[in-house]
Amino acid sequence: MDAQQLTTGRIDDLPAELGSPQGKLVYLYLDATGGGTVDDLNRALAMNKMGVLSVLDSLSSRGLVEKNGSEYVVGSA
Repeated sequence: MDAQQLTTGRIDDLPAELGSPQGKLVYLYLDATGGGTVDDLNRALAMNKMGVLSVLDSLSSRGLVEKNGSEYVVGSA
């Protein structure tokens, strides 16, 4: 997803389960863009892929993000 596709709407309050700055950053990106791949997150947030995957694993285990094909999206829980 390109940076030009970012939404300008209001982002809801962050879930209390988000503790790390990286987790918040990834969650906010996915919320603002409607989802993204590991490569999207890697490029947009300047995080290495292993870091992105680690954060996504943590967020997924808490139900905060879900994998939809090759993209991750904010969880519906």
